[in-house]
Amino acid sequence: MKKIRLGSGAGYSGDRIEPAVELAEKGDIQYLCFECLAERTIAIAQQAKMKDPAQGYDALLAARMQAVLPVCHKKGIKIITNMGAANPQAGAAKIKQIAEKLNIRGLKIAAVSGDDVLAAIRDQELTIEETGAKLSTIKDKLVSANAYLGVAPIIEALQAGADIVITGRVADPALFIAPLVYEFGWSLEDWNLMGQATVIGHLLECAGQVTGGYFSDPGFKDVPGVGQLGFPIAEVGADGSVVITKVESAGGMVTLATCKEQLLYEIHNPKTYFTPDVVADFTGVKMEQIAKDQVSVSGGAGAAKTGLLKVSLGYVDSYIGEGQISYAGPGAVNRGRLALDIVKQRLEFMGVKMQESRYDLMGVDSLHGEKLSAGHDPYEVRVRVTGRTETMAEAVRIGNEVETLYTNGPAGGGGAWKSAREVVAMVSVIVPDSVVNYSVQYEVI
Repeated sequence: MKKIRLGSGAGYSGDRIEPAVELAEKGDIQYLCFECLAERTIAIAQQAKMKDPAQGYDALLAARMQAVLPVCHKKGIKIITNMGAANPQAGAAKIKQIAEKLNIRGLKIAAVSGDDVLAAIRDQELTIEETGAKLSTIKDKLVSANAYLGVAPIIEALQAGADIVITGRVADPALFIAPLVYEFGWSLEDWNLMGQATVIGHLLECAGQVTGGYFSDPGFKDVPGVGQLGFPIAEVGADGSVVITKVESAGGMVTLATCKEQLLYEIHNPKTYFTPDVVADFTGVKMEQIAKDQVSVSGGAGAAKTGLLKVSLGYVDSYIGEGQISYAGPGAVNRGRLALDIVKQRLEFMGVKMQESRYDLMGVDSLHGEKLSAGHDPYEVRVRVTGRTETMAEAVRIGNEVETLYTNGPAGGGGAWKSAREVVAMVSVIVPDSVVNYSVQYEVI
């Protein structure tokens, strides 16, 4: 039976680069897929594109392509990625430029666009899923609106002979499903196959999480060689059967436990996992450890797609001001608490308007609060004050006031740091898939 090996080259925008090179060199793969696009990432990329029309693609696109293009071209490995972010066409042009500098010829690069639906939906009275409010309430603050596309444009690109496919916002599993549909000639309406393929994509999309990275917990869940963690490979058969594995010499591990944790990651209802291509059902999934670092996965199913698409909306919500300073030695906690009290009094006295604020001692109570975190006082603490404001000017004042603790606060403060930044928040709406008209453009070397 024909089998296709897919490698997961990245699980987020800032992920490591060398494991992808390792997959290309030693993984005997036919496809290397990079999943690098979180919800907020694309909104930030859209802002970059507004400032410079030649930007808006992933910040590490050039570095990743410089690292993997030579070996992928030599071995005939196709690359599929959503690193196009807000500007797939510019991303494709950048890849072409890199290939030319590397003296690589004979490449066809496909850029998939159409996920940007801001102009199409801006004036619609859509309901925001998270709040129930109308879209019009944030209309003037919108930065981006990107629909989750499915596998169709990627398949079209592969059918046209693309060696590299770069997209913007597509459903994460689609990066892995598309080459399987293309290679095996699956029907897009074979819902059970599409559901099983979604399981495969979901297991791969976060890269090192399924090989033990996010799984590791020393003394409870020990992972060998985690400092040189390898990324996963899926060996898939024409019937949808799959074995999740990794390069034998790479660090990490593939076990029933690592695979089960990843299967449940970010899944609300495992029976109805909505995607643009299928409503996947994970409840019948079965796993078996068939060898060291080899787990077979079966039982994924599905039902007909809904014809609806999720659209992620990025908008400028507010500003965050932050200040930090450290205290160490005897009485560090008491001095840290005094520092927090001083800053709180000062911000109230100066009338700094904050919609939300936090006064934390990092290492003491910053994660779980004072009651749940009660215990022995540490030798060192770090004060952190944060506030959400309506203006950048107000946000700046928060960090400034923490910095003044150098000379006006408790003894022994050091390492002060401050920042003020714009907050791009994310919400979503649901639209019919007819809103999207995708296109595929090509660069040829």
